[in-house]
Amino acid sequence: MSQAPESSETVETRGDERVDLLRADTNHDGRTDVWVADTDGDGTADLFQFDTDGDGKVDITMVDIDEDGTPEEVVDGDGGLPPEQHTPTVRV
Repeated sequence: MSQAPESSETVETRGDERVDLLRADTNHDGRTDVWVADTDGDGTADLFQFDTDGDGKVDITMVDIDEDGTPEEVVDGDGGLPPEQHTPTVRV
């Protein structure tokens, strides 16, 4: 079984009651391999997804429902799709 990358860094988002999605290329191969989301817009990340084998698909998903730093749910398995990338739109 693959191990999810461990991080001691805290991921902060805007905290503006909007869903935020951050992505990272942790191994510098030019492809996204970590997705972090603040699903309730409170400024604290609570959903983490990892592509551990570089195929562009999510291998491990971790959810920290109560945001205490310990995931309540970990889903392991290949085949998940990463979150959709949306281009921001500006309305005037």
